[in-house]
Amino acid sequence: MVAQDRNGNILSKMAGRGRITADEIDQVLGKCLDEEIILCTGSATNYKAFAKQKGIPHEIINANKGKYVKKGVYHIQHVNAFHQRLKKWMERFNGVATKYMDNYLIWFRFLELHKHLDKQLRKRAIVLDACKKANFTPVRLFKTAS
Repeated sequence: MVAQDRNGNILSKMAGRGRITADEIDQVLGKCLDEEIILCTGSATNYKAFAKQKGIPHEIINANKGKYVKKGVYHIQHVNAFHQRLKKWMERFNGVATKYMDNYLIWFRFLELHKHLDKQLRKRAIVLDACKKANFTPVRLFKTAS
């Protein structure tokens, strides 16, 4: 599962095998969503169920009908492009074990977020990032603190 916001933040995590359910989507995205979010997805019904379950406004983009942008603002082109680059990047590994998928997703996410750096700085950044403790603090906690 891949999610990206308008600030360029990327969440990529294995949610399940095959077609994922609304509950599996909730396990990955549920705690990361801000109250002011508008979920923008493809036309798969599992996202519709997730949005309804969480009470989130939901914009559906149906690319099968040739619609790629809705209301001039909503689209899923960044996520689709990320998927395309991810698949191309993963070809070099000739298959990945499911239990290691999150590791590959983290690696690729790092490369995507740091693609503007030259190789030496990227090497240094990956070592420094590997040493950091993860901090997943939702935006709503910062809003309530003030």
